[in-house]
Amino acid sequence: MSSESGPAFIDFEASSLDLITSYPIEVGVCLPDGSLHSWLIQPHVLWQDWSESAQTIHGISRERLAEEGVAPEHVARQLNRLLPEQVFCDAWTFDSFWLHRLFRAAGETPAFQLESISVLLDPAQVHQWSGIRQQVISDLGLPVHRAANDALILHKTWERVICRGEAPVQ
Repeated sequence: MSSESGPAFIDFEASSLDLITSYPIEVGVCLPDGSLHSWLIQPHVLWQDWSESAQTIHGISRERLAEEGVAPEHVARQLNRLLPEQVFCDAWTFDSFWLHRLFRAAGETPAFQLESISVLLDPAQVHQWSGIRQQVISDLGLPVHRAANDALILHKTWERVICRGEAPVQ
């Protein structure tokens, strides 16, 4: 991966933070060119977990998922079509669990590998990440805990960290 093309980023919102019963309710990706894609995910019939406190954070209701959610099969196929060989996340333990649940429900296999964003960074960049991320969030003025916004925040933070603060946020 060259720095000109950059990495792709993915983020999930979920029914809760329970690593046994939770499931993905929204996925967002930011491609290397900065383009965004996101899907609300229609819960699989076996997905029953729900946390009111998680709903308060992401603002997505079960009713909205039932009305606007897309079938897991469609979402998995779109991710396979859009994403390069590697995609990066900032919460690998959770994101890998939700990615697995999505693809298992869809009966599909990911055509890409999920990696932690930390593999892209040296120790000094890891140290800078949190502060730069907060500045990006402030500069963009976007609500957090929506998957596409969070994927874009990862993209813009990565640009700033790699470019040592020279990349303008737009």
